[in-house]
Amino acid sequence: MREIVFDTETTGLDNTIDRVIEIGGVELWNHIPTGKTYHQYIRPAGRKVDPAAFDVHGISDEFLLDKPLFEEIADEFVAFFSDAKLIAHNANFDIGFLNAELQRLRHPPIEPSLVIDTLAMARRKFPMAPASLDALCSRFAVDTSKREKHGALLDSELLADVYIELIGGRQSSLGLIVEADETYASGEAGGPVAVSAREAPLAPRLSEDEASRHLAFVESLGDEALWWRYLPRQVKESVAAE
Repeated sequence: MREIVFDTETTGLDNTIDRVIEIGGVELWNHIPTGKTYHQYIRPAGRKVDPAAFDVHGISDEFLLDKPLFEEIADEFVAFFSDAKLIAHNANFDIGFLNAELQRLRHPPIEPSLVIDTLAMARRKFPMAPASLDALCSRFAVDTSKREKHGALLDSELLADVYIELIGGRQSSLGLIVEADETYASGEAGGPVAVSAREAPLAPRLSEDEASRHLAFVESLGDEALWWRYLPRQVKESVAAE
């Protein structure tokens, strides 16, 4: 299952007049980060950055002068975000702004059924507890030391860690982070990244005596015992040969 954890920064709070100025996204495959990301600054046509918004994200009008308009990056944005569940914190805010941008270009809106709101998840899981991204990073010991201001890509990376914890923690994804050499901006299509096998298997942690006693216990349970399914292949072959 492909998921995109994402965030936006905007010129202000009103999506009828304010504009998206930054989009960041992190791709997950079966809850495992693939290493592929999307990041784009956008020049807001005819709109200045509100001073209160600047205090939050630090993105100035001057910085955005040479950045593309949303209409120039819309196809690339849609290509990266399509065919995926979309995860955001306070998702109604981000989706409202993105749908407003898409509507201006007569693109279809993002379907609500595709959206997962981590703010709502956190409030259900921890009623009455603080549920901001900062609070959740603190709860789950997610490192925020690089975060001086809000930034769409950095916040997406932090939220990806928080989201994995909200759905059950690192055990749900085996704690794996698949490294990829290139971001989606290279034009390569998203998808699962193969994880290579170990060059040599890890040494068993059970002693021979412990393994022998466990096998004897399993044999005492009969041929239909569930434990037989989980014995190493070599043990099964050894028992069959006896």
